[in-house]
Amino acid sequence: MREDRGHQDRAMKVEPARKTLTLARAFNRRLLLGHAASLAAFAPMLISACSKGPGAINLLMWSDEWPDPVLPNFTAKTGITVNKTLFSQNEEQIAKLKAGDAGFDLCQPTRDRAPQFKDLGVLQAWDQKKAPTGALLPYMLDSSASVWTWDGGLYHLPHVWGTEAMAWRTDKWQREAKDLSFGDLWRDEVKGHIQGRPHSMLLGIGLWMDAAGKLPSNRMMDIFTDPEEMKRVWAELTKFAVAHRPWVKQFWDSADDTKNGFTQNDVWLGQTWDGPALSLKKSGQPVTYVAPKEGAIAWLDGLALVKGAKNLEQVYALLDYIYTPEVAAQIAEGSGYNAVIKDADQHLSDKAKQAFAEAYPNGAVENLWWRPPEPSWYADLRNGFADQFKSAT
Repeated sequence: MREDRGHQDRAMKVEPARKTLTLARAFNRRLLLGHAASLAAFAPMLISACSKGPGAINLLMWSDEWPDPVLPNFTAKTGITVNKTLFSQNEEQIAKLKAGDAGFDLCQPTRDRAPQFKDLGVLQAWDQKKAPTGALLPYMLDSSASVWTWDGGLYHLPHVWGTEAMAWRTDKWQREAKDLSFGDLWRDEVKGHIQGRPHSMLLGIGLWMDAAGKLPSNRMMDIFTDPEEMKRVWAELTKFAVAHRPWVKQFWDSADDTKNGFTQNDVWLGQTWDGPALSLKKSGQPVTYVAPKEGAIAWLDGLALVKGAKNLEQVYALLDYIYTPEVAAQIAEGSGYNAVIKDADQHLSDKAKQAFAEAYPNGAVENLWWRPPEPSWYADLRNGFADQFKSAT
């Protein structure tokens, strides 16, 4: 249930305007006529104060996690404008925050990036007395709090969760869910017709090789414990990937790229986020999405306050709005990702519920591979191996 803490009312207050108008009324006709010069100086202050209105939020956001009409409806309900700056990868988000000149109020880190963001020092803690955390599924709140709490503060609140698994054109390729594997990307019959992100495909190869006993890595968890172990394992994964570079039709870096691959670029099979593939499926395209037997790669995207944010009351009003079951379901329905709010599933369409059940059959939810927090040294090493794969010919 929503915890109504009155943030919207506070966001709608225009106390400065009221004070200015009170002063304005104190001027009688004689005083106004006698002090025209003073009035001329006062008028810009009056106009400025009256024009502030409910305010705005500067949101640095994932390009596909705020489907219409969520933000337009929020503005219609509260009068608060949301200024959107889009990104499609965490690296873009981090670069924009490091630049420090855009005046963002709210950003969207992924759970596994906690160590990076802690080191960057670009965030401020949430006021947990104002944030409606009681609306969250407890295990989702715990998932954020377990790795995003430091210096006595919580720096991350859940927004949506999703996975990266196997998506394909059902009119081009077929596979039984029980047999589906990340290794299927490298079968001869799909050569030249697959898509994925370089670093994610390397991780998928690692999960497949570990499960098959070809390259044991404790389900790829060992690579996060030691740089030398990471380099040892990823060197082998990259060797395999480079040798199979001709299998890749395209590398994607956004939800739109993924969709275009399946609908316009002759991609048959891919390792993709769930949102784009399930959105295509729900719209009637011959595309499906299923977790492989090694486990779908799971992630949690959140909301974080930027240090120096100027529009805090408006941000808390937005939280009050999206942390309701109805709006959380609207976000999940429109994006293809999954809600983090209690009772949101009760507001999903039958089509969305069916797509979820088909994507995660046979205990797949219990078998998810959750991305762990990345050590500070991890990203640079990973990106180096990924670049070798991407640039191979």
